[in-house]
Amino acid sequence: MPSGNVYRITRVVGSSDSGLDDAIRGAVTRASQTLRNLDWFEVKEIRGFIEGDAPRWYQVTLDIGFRVESDDDMTEESAAR
Repeated sequence: MPSGNVYRITRVVGSSDSGLDDAIRGAVTRASQTLRNLDWFEVKEIRGFIEGDAPRWYQVTLDIGFRVESDDDMTEESAAR
């Protein structure tokens, strides 16, 4: 059997009025409540809302990779436990 890990990827969007770091942390924290074996994330998009002359709201789209441990992890239903 080959060595190494196999991953699935799910896309989530985090938002915050405090900054990008809070948006990322919020998205990862929330994903960890329904997905197991989270290993990494990649920022895909950054957006924001401007109010007046300043940034007011931040939104970050992340791909989050989680390790597949069994054939059941390859289905949509079991991945979201």
